[in-house]
Amino acid sequence: MGFELDAWLNLALRWLHVIAGIAWIGASFYFVWLDNSLTEPDPPREGVKGELWAVHGGGFYHSQKYLVAPAHLPAHLHWFKWEAYTTWLSGFALLCGLYYWGARVYLIDPAKAALSPAQAIAVGLAFIAGGLAVYEGLCRSPLLQRPRLFGALWFLVLTGAAWALTHLFSDRGAFIHVGAIIGTVMVANVFLVIIPNQTRIVAAMRAGAPVDPRLGAMGKQRSVHNNYMTLPVVFIMVSNHAPMVAGHPLSWLLLALLSAAGVSIRHFFNLRHVGRIRPQFLLVGAALFAATALIAAIVRPPAPAAPRGATSFTTARAILDRHCVMCHSPAPTHAGIPAPPAGVLLDTPAHIATYAPRIWAMAVATRTMPLGNETGMTEAERAQLGAWIKAGAKTQ
Repeated sequence: MGFELDAWLNLALRWLHVIAGIAWIGASFYFVWLDNSLTEPDPPREGVKGELWAVHGGGFYHSQKYLVAPAHLPAHLHWFKWEAYTTWLSGFALLCGLYYWGARVYLIDPAKAALSPAQAIAVGLAFIAGGLAVYEGLCRSPLLQRPRLFGALWFLVLTGAAWALTHLFSDRGAFIHVGAIIGTVMVANVFLVIIPNQTRIVAAMRAGAPVDPRLGAMGKQRSVHNNYMTLPVVFIMVSNHAPMVAGHPLSWLLLALLSAAGVSIRHFFNLRHVGRIRPQFLLVGAALFAATALIAAIVRPPAPAAPRGATSFTTARAILDRHCVMCHSPAPTHAGIPAPPAGVLLDTPAHIATYAPRIWAMAVATRTMPLGNETGMTEAERAQLGAWIKAGAKTQ
């Protein structure tokens, strides 16, 4: 096998995206915890809002938060920004390299909308930019002073975007664009508000001018927004491993319910940090997860019409050879696929029998494979595969 530059570049970007995302999420979770865990300084110190003593890794740490800013600017000041910027830049590069460059396979679903690659890319970018514009509009409205109403309305906006995108793009393409909207909003909070406000605070201190406390309050508010959006966007990042959600006819609703579950669980921990134990928010998260699973089980995708008579293994294998083996073989022939996705091989009778449940889930039940139905697998072929699997997936 030769050197696959595109595959290694894809791996490098994915790894960078994960590493940077862990750093960003970790910092977000830590500082929200730190803010919520501060206690009155003992003894009281002028200008200090709260402090925290902690022990970790064999060492003791003493953190202090000032009401506005310290009296003197320290010589060394760490800025938390590159974690966010690197996460977004690597994620957008992946979006362009996979979903936009390979739009016909990964983004476009002709059964939903007959879009050209250029049209699909334009629609995707418009949703991302539009989502940011709507969020910024809400932040500049009186709703910002009513956090619960603000959160509910923003949640409805994202749910509406998910509904629209799942009717325009492939399942995975739709979900990844909802994640791109949220991720873009989160990094914009850092780039447009948090860091500029911190820069103004530092500039005022260097000039010996009074610091406007509203600057810190605005940054803190956007940071809290990011904290609550984190778990939904993390789920979207791994949603391609959950075809029963992404490939469901009500995928937009299932995504909304799971996102709400993530917000509720995050809220439990945020309250826990200030000593308020509210297990009902964990229960709400669990109930929303259970409701998602129940809806997915009750509202099933329409099964392909059962074929007349039994389907032989010869017929099933011929269908897989036409539509699947180009990727799912030891040496894939599909351009840009250097190795079988998820390690699934469908090149021998033994392999086909082993992965029959996955064939059912991906090609029959959710229709998420082939990606974008690139090879044009028909409903009749899906029905034949389903009939063969239901009959026991026998290879003899």
